[in-house]
Amino acid sequence: MKRIGLLSDTHAWWDERYLKHFEQCDEIWHAGDIGSVEVAEKLAAFRPLRAVYGNVDGHELRLMFPEVLRFEVEGAEVLMKHIGGYPGKYDPSIRTALLMNPPKLFISGHSHILKVKYDDRLGLLHINPGAAGTYGFHKVRTLVRFEIDGGKFQNLEVIELTPL
Repeated sequence: MKRIGLLSDTHAWWDERYLKHFEQCDEIWHAGDIGSVEVAEKLAAFRPLRAVYGNVDGHELRLMFPEVLRFEVEGAEVLMKHIGGYPGKYDPSIRTALLMNPPKLFISGHSHILKVKYDDRLGLLHINPGAAGTYGFHKVRTLVRFEIDGGKFQNLEVIELTPL
């Protein structure tokens, strides 16, 4: 079993509570718009970090992380891309990859809208953790925690970061 801490759209904003909430996690995943190398380095120093770059991420972050990341954890194939859409409205940039070879879990960010939705058609779970940073229109900053065990996703929690 692996415990995952998932966030997106930090936009260079650092909050010590990321570490508090991810303390019991085995890995941290960031779905893009990290915003600064410093945020990535702080997360990676705390737990192993898997991340993709987002549309606001500059050259340095694009050298550190790919645009699309596909990997396997605990028997579940995962696909992560910052701009990905959601079931029924996948972004054209990832739609073909999803249709031709659907993962068990598709993670995206970008919209700043928390969404957890199962795609019956493709047989995959989609998670957008919302936005953990302060930049954007969202009113509530969110993180997600969940477990992967034997290819199954369980104990998903949404964490709301109240204003400081």
